[in-house]
Amino acid sequence: MAGETTTALTPTDPRDLLPGLEPDRRLDDWGRSERIEGLFDSTVYEFYYRIWFRCEVEGIENVPGTGGALLVSNHAGALPPDAAMITKAIREEHPQPRLVRPLVENFFKGYPGLSMLLPKIGCVPAHPANAHRLLADEGQLALVFPEGRKGSEKLYKERYRLRRFGRGGFVETAMKAGVPIIPIAVIGAEEAQPIFAHVSALQKLTKLIYFPITPTFPALGPLAALAFLPAKFKIRFLEPVRTDDMGAAPWEDASLVQEVAQEIRARIQEELLDMIGRRRSVWFG
Repeated sequence: MAGETTTALTPTDPRDLLPGLEPDRRLDDWGRSERIEGLFDSTVYEFYYRIWFRCEVEGIENVPGTGGALLVSNHAGALPPDAAMITKAIREEHPQPRLVRPLVENFFKGYPGLSMLLPKIGCVPAHPANAHRLLADEGQLALVFPEGRKGSEKLYKERYRLRRFGRGGFVETAMKAGVPIIPIAVIGAEEAQPIFAHVSALQKLTKLIYFPITPTFPALGPLAALAFLPAKFKIRFLEPVRTDDMGAAPWEDASLVQEVAQEIRARIQEELLDMIGRRRSVWFG
């Protein structure tokens, strides 16, 4: 009608129409919540990093302050705490603190609660496409454990003996993204939650990836520290391995990929032996 004004409809981001648990929720494209991750960092991670494991860090300057890089570490413990301690180390000790994205195995999708929590605290499903986006497109730090499940289910008598680094997929990923690989050696996790045996019958009954016999147990609330023994952690970041100077399409050379993977594994193994040799006490360093 004449004299009336109309208001034009403007496009709306569909995400603005979704109800949030809290009005000021902040989630990124990977599902990470600054609120939830910040809560974990200031409470659980802070306690374990400062008080329980008393982490010592070497070579933090080897982690680039900008751009993508693939962090590669050894892995151990019934409930491996190494990923959280590595990410906390870079947040606390690096002159340019950065977010680290741990790449987690797909079997975690089968655990309700945990599968919802992991993305909230910054974890990303381990897939070549996800890794490439993080490293090449977004220039972030991604953390992988090439030993995978084989490392975390390792028995105490096999401590600090690295398992095979798969088929070198992590090297191929770094090559395609053109980013450096930062090897990391960690001691302490093997003693923080050692595994003395596995019970296959209970594994099948509970449908867990493994059912270990360990002197510690997962606990909540004020007893959370009982989930781990107070072994002292030492984290050593090694010199970067460049992948952008290996010629054109180096990832197509399977023998080169395997060679680089084995060299990185050997470097980490050598550093672990050196760190253990210098250590006077599991508990005091």
